[in-house]
Amino acid sequence: MLYLPCLLLWAFPQFWGQSEVQQNYTFGCLQISSFANRSWSRTDSVVWLGDLQTHRWSNDSDTISFTKPWSQGKFSNQQWEKLQHMFQVYRTSFTRDIKEIVKMMSPKEDYPIEVQLSAGCEMYPGNASESFLHVAFQGEYVVRFHGTSWQKVPEAPSWLDLPIKMLNADEGTRETVQILLNDTCPQFVRGLLEAGKPDLEKQEKPVAWLSRGPNPAHGHLQLVCHVSGFHPKPVWVMWMRGDQEQGGTHRGDILPNADETWYLQATLDVEAGDEAGLACRVKHSSLEGQDIILYWGGRQVSPVLIFLIVGVLVLVVCAVAYYIIRKRRRSYQDIM
Repeated sequence: MLYLPCLLLWAFPQFWGQSEVQQNYTFGCLQISSFANRSWSRTDSVVWLGDLQTHRWSNDSDTISFTKPWSQGKFSNQQWEKLQHMFQVYRTSFTRDIKEIVKMMSPKEDYPIEVQLSAGCEMYPGNASESFLHVAFQGEYVVRFHGTSWQKVPEAPSWLDLPIKMLNADEGTRETVQILLNDTCPQFVRGLLEAGKPDLEKQEKPVAWLSRGPNPAHGHLQLVCHVSGFHPKPVWVMWMRGDQEQGGTHRGDILPNADETWYLQATLDVEAGDEAGLACRVKHSSLEGQDIILYWGGRQVSPVLIFLIVGVLVLVVCAVAYYIIRKRRRSYQDIM
């Protein structure tokens, strides 16, 4: 592994000095490795930049797949091939090493096991960045790479002391991880941000509607506000009574739609008869300050509705003006 730091520094020198990042972005890879026994295992990975998936790597494929036309960023074909080859070597070595660790720790640890890795970098305005690499074992966060070494988190089991000691003794691997996290990751992400700017800055307006959910208890109602089709992901949804936020509002998870927009629902349980005057309010960057407000009971105010009303009024005014002008022309013709 000692040759890898030199290879990385040689392959990616020209990315220093790229354009500055204008807002915060998280670039992260999630790897899930499952080991049913010593002879069966699989590893799958997905990569995200902000809310968009940029790469995936299934266990059945030898190569990393692009999910966007700009997933290679500003890397040349040669640079990307070198990076991919390094990760191919890593995946083979990772599988072998985990099996060796389990063998060494037996009978304290045995199959089946699951290992998850989350690694990447946080990009901040300017050229600032912060890297991360976290490891979970059987669903529990146990190890991180911090600074120049592997570290066990306080709650991790004591049997990890020996594997961590072995990892830290491998100077070549530690140097490679440092370069990947602190140099290659931010350089690659800056290229992605430039190449994928139209997709990353896309604004899609939400559509909202109301429905009644299953009654939580006798004499109560569950009011449901659905919000869908918005991008980017951050959104504010709240049940309101006048200007007062209703503290009982429960927001579900923000879920992905098939078209890379998002869906969310917010519910509110109220006593029957107390629903009058309640409204769901939606704030999103694409609305440019024109919040969507849906009133329970049918009265609705939204930018789309306002646009339609204004459009109808414009058509009516044009029709009336056309009628008046045409009538005057006929009057002039009669006089002549």
